[in-house]
Amino acid sequence: MAQGGVQQREVLFSGNVQGVGFRYTARSIARGFDVRGFVKNLPDGRVQVVVEGAPAEIEAFLGALKAEMRHYVSSQEEASCPATGRFSGFEVRF
Repeated sequence: MAQGGVQQREVLFSGNVQGVGFRYTARSIARGFDVRGFVKNLPDGRVQVVVEGAPAEIEAFLGALKAEMRHYVSSQEEASCPATGRFSGFEVRF
């Protein structure tokens, strides 16, 4: 993945998002896009997704994830920042 124009996005999903396969669905969907990062359950019941890639790839990945998991998500918070380049793939973290 080229670093030019690459960004990082963090999304915190709230709702009935733990115990429904959210993390593994995110990892599976990520394989279809040129993105890197991780997905992780948080102690407060939310799911954190940190993803890096070209803005269009991030939007497509997040769009697919939101469409697939829409019945479980009640709200989300998003923040963007410059990419770090520290991810080699997209993984589930514990």
